[in-house]
Amino acid sequence: MSKHVFLTGPPGVGKTTLIQKVTQALKSSGIPIDGFYTEEVREGGRRTGFDVVTLSGKRGPLSRVSSDSSTSRREYRVGQYVVDLVSFEQLVLPMLRNVNHGSDAEKKICVIDEIGKMELFSQAFIQAVRQTLTGSGTVVLGTIPIPKGKPLDLVEEIRSRKDIKVFNVSKENRNSILQDVLAAVESCRK
Repeated sequence: MSKHVFLTGPPGVGKTTLIQKVTQALKSSGIPIDGFYTEEVREGGRRTGFDVVTLSGKRGPLSRVSSDSSTSRREYRVGQYVVDLVSFEQLVLPMLRNVNHGSDAEKKICVIDEIGKMELFSQAFIQAVRQTLTGSGTVVLGTIPIPKGKPLDLVEEIRSRKDIKVFNVSKENRNSILQDVLAAVESCRK
């Protein structure tokens, strides 16, 4: 029996868009839901970074393109992006801790988009995600990247868990699997 639902697929395939559609549908049926998604930041038509946007409406930088290549202080980098760990943790950790301390009377849904390289620089985030996945009162609706390069421990852990249903999102199915994802989330709440 699945307890959580994750989407995976190549970058830009539409995982976040699908998560947002599922979130809207769940919200409109009155299901308690919290969490965050990552959104591209564009300037003049090019991507300059990513923001974390919480479902309660808070927003902060996750990463920005770094102009200089000098790594003076301890920087967390993914490609051309420098990760703002402080900003990420300040937005996401209180929300995750809060989700874990709700009442078990009704299962809450926690959106985690995504558990990727940038987010995994945060040890506290890894710990909070593991706690949320093991807790009984929360259904996680999350996204993980497709395997590429060096495996990310937490991602592989999630991929291999028996209590997690993983949907592979593709350009072909991204518009047709909304109902399946919704149904999977609903059955996790039972």
